[in-house]
Amino acid sequence: MRTNLALLLCWGMLLPAQTPSRPIAGFQPDSARTEAELEQRFDHALNRGNFQQWLKLLSSRPHHVGSPGSRATAEFIAGQFKKWGYETQIETFYPLFPTPKTRLLEMVAPERYTAKIEEPPVEGDETSRIKDGNLPVYNAYSIDGDVTGELVYVNYGLPDDYRKLREMGIDVRGKIVIARYGASWRGIKPKVAAENGAIGCLIFSDPRDDGYGQGDVYPKGAFRPPQGAQRGSVMDMTLYPGDPLTPGQGATDSNRSPDPRQAQTVTRIPVMPISYGDAEPLLRALGGRVAPADWRGGLPLTYHVGPGPAKVHLKLEFNWKLAPAHDVVARMRGSEKPDEWILRGNHHDGWNFGAHDPLSGMIAVMEEARGLSELAKTGWRPKRTIVFLAWDGEEPALLGSTEWAEKHADELQRHAVAYLNTDGTGRGFININGSSELDLFSSQAARDLTDPQTHVSALDRSLAARRAAGREAEFHVDPLGSGSDYTVFQHHLGIPSLDFSFGGEGRGGVYHSEYDSYDHFVRFIDPDFQYVMATAQLGGRMVLRLANADWLPLQANSTAKAVRGWMNEVMKLTDTMRTETHKKNELIRNGDLKLAADPRLTFILPEPKEEVPYLNFAPLQNAVARLDTAAAALEKVDRSKLTAEKQKSLEDALRVAEQKLLRNEGLPRRPWFRHVLHAPGFYTGYGVKTLPGIREAIEERQWKEAGEQIAYTAAVIISYADWIESAASNAGR
Repeated sequence: MRTNLALLLCWGMLLPAQTPSRPIAGFQPDSARTEAELEQRFDHALNRGNFQQWLKLLSSRPHHVGSPGSRATAEFIAGQFKKWGYETQIETFYPLFPTPKTRLLEMVAPERYTAKIEEPPVEGDETSRIKDGNLPVYNAYSIDGDVTGELVYVNYGLPDDYRKLREMGIDVRGKIVIARYGASWRGIKPKVAAENGAIGCLIFSDPRDDGYGQGDVYPKGAFRPPQGAQRGSVMDMTLYPGDPLTPGQGATDSNRSPDPRQAQTVTRIPVMPISYGDAEPLLRALGGRVAPADWRGGLPLTYHVGPGPAKVHLKLEFNWKLAPAHDVVARMRGSEKPDEWILRGNHHDGWNFGAHDPLSGMIAVMEEARGLSELAKTGWRPKRTIVFLAWDGEEPALLGSTEWAEKHADELQRHAVAYLNTDGTGRGFININGSSELDLFSSQAARDLTDPQTHVSALDRSLAARRAAGREAEFHVDPLGSGSDYTVFQHHLGIPSLDFSFGGEGRGGVYHSEYDSYDHFVRFIDPDFQYVMATAQLGGRMVLRLANADWLPLQANSTAKAVRGWMNEVMKLTDTMRTETHKKNELIRNGDLKLAADPRLTFILPEPKEEVPYLNFAPLQNAVARLDTAAAALEKVDRSKLTAEKQKSLEDALRVAEQKLLRNEGLPRRPWFRHVLHAPGFYTGYGVKTLPGIREAIEERQWKEAGEQIAYTAAVIISYADWIESAASNAGR
C-alpha cells in the first residue's frame, strides 16, 4: 500500500495544498478570499510549543471523573479560556459512577491460579510508577457479583459466536465465559453472554489483536505488554448514554441516593477485563473441542472451547456513588448572529493518565481557542457565537456531554448550528465522520489543509490511500454510530455533527491502560506534535468557516444521496437473506449441510429458519424520491441573490432541518435514540447502523416490525423533505 501511495505522489497525481482562493461553501467570492486570509493568520498564530507543555502537565496525574485530578484539569482549562478572553464557566453534574471495591479472579480447578489484575511499572515511563489515585483494571457499570463456574471460550462473544457454539452442542448456561476484545464494543460481550445464560464474563486482550502479534511490546515497542489490560465501560449505551438513572434529563441533583438496581443500562452479570498474561493460564487449562481456526489467537497454546475442566471464581463489588463531572463551557459571542452557536468539543477525563485518549485532542482544541483569541486581539469577531466545550466523564458513559446537552436541550435545538468533536488524534490520514449534509463542507476543509508529512492536501492524501487500497476514490463523510461526545447531539437532538482526527500511522496498543502516557505518546504516536497541530488547524478552519459563513453550508442533496444508498443496501440485504435462507433450509432438509471443516467433529444441525418474506419498500422508495425532489429544489436557490430577510428565513429553516429526521417515539426498545437515518447498532455498540429501525428488524428477522419501521421511517423522511422544499419555495418567491 505504501509503495502504491509513493508512486502516486511521485507521478504528480496529487497537487500541493494551496491557499483556498477556490470556492468555499457558504461564502461569496469576496468573502471567501477574506476567509482564506483569516485562516492564514490563524495558522500563523498557532504555537506548537504549547502542545508539549500542556500534554505533559495534564497527563501527569490520574484525572478520571470524580477524582481530584479531574477537578484540577477542568479548572486549568477554564483558567486558560478565561485568560484568552472567553466567557467561561464550569458546569457540574452528578451522575452515577461506580469504582471498584473488591476484584478477585481465581482459577479453582483443575489447578489454582490467582489473576494479578494489575499493571506494573515499565522502564522509561515516568507515570507508570504512580499508583496513588489510579483507577485499577475494571469494567465500569458491571454489576456486583460472586460467581463460580466452568469456563467457556466464546471467541469475540458476538451473537454469531454463540450460534456456532450451539451448533457445536455447547451450552453456556450457568457458565463463565471468556471473550477476547475486538470485533465489537466491549459492552456487547456481557450483554450477549447474559442473553445466552452465562453467569459471568471475562474479556481479555489477545496478543494477536493487541500485543506482540502486532509488534514489540511496551516499552521496547508500542504495543500492549503481557500485564496490560483495557479498562472501559460496559454500560449498555445502545439503550442510552449518560447517567444511568436520569435518561433524558440532566443529572443536576447531588443529594440523590443512587440505586443501581434502577438503572436499565447496568450489566446483568459481573464482568471484568484481564490481560493476556492473566488469560493464558485460564485458556491453557480449558479442554473440550479445539476452537475453530478463526477463533484462535496469538497465545502459545492450543485454543480449546471448553466447557471446563477450567473452573473460575469471580467476585466483584463496587462503590455505587454519584461523581461530580465538571464540564468547561467557554463562549466567544458572535457579532452579527449571536443566537447561532457553533459548538466545538473534546473530553478531558481519561482512564488514568490519558495522554493519547483524550488529551492529544484536548490540547488541539485549546490551541484552536487560543489562536482565535489572537485574531480577536486584532479586532476580528465571529459572525456567529463560538462555544468551546471540555467534557468530563466521557470514558465511563459520555456523562458530561450527555447531561449538559439534556439539561440545555431546548436552547440547543433553537440555537446550535453544528457540533464538532474530537477524541484524541495521531499520525497519519484524515478521518471525518458525521452528518451527510456537511459532506462538501468537510471535503473543502480537508482540501485546504496541508498534510504535514507528505505536503499535499489532507484530502488528496486520503483519496490516494483509498485508490492504493482499491477502494472507492470519492470523499464523503461516513455516518456516526457512538463512542464519543457527539452522540447526544446527533442521535438525540438532531444537531448536525462531525467527528474528526488523524490516525493510521502512529503505532500503539496501550488503549485504556496506565501506559497511555506522555512518554508513550511522544515515542510512538506523534513525537513532534505535527498531527496535533494539523488537528488544531483543521478544527480551527471548520469553526471559522461555520462562524463566518455568509450562509450555512448545509446541503440536503448530500443527505438525499446518502439515504438513497442506504435504502438500496437494506433492500439488497433482504434479497440476500432470502436467497441464503432458502439455500440453507434446502441443505438442512436434504441432510447435505456441512458445518464442520474437520470431519471428526460432529455438529448439531440447526432447524430450518422461517423463509424471508417480501417486504413492501414502496413507502420508503416514495419518500426517498420525494427527498430527491426537495433537495434539487433547494439546490436551485441562488443564496447570493436573496434579500437579507429571505436569507435569514432560509437559514433559520436549514439550521433546524436535521431535527425533522427525529422520531419522537425513537427506535424500537430504545426511545432515547431518535434519529431515523443512523444510530449505534444494538449489537455493535460503537458501530453505526443506517436506517436502523428497518435494518435491525430485518437482521433480527422481525418481519412485522420491519414493515412498521419502513412506514415510520418513510413518514419522517417525507416530513424532512417537506420542510426542505417549503424552505426552498419560500426563498424563491
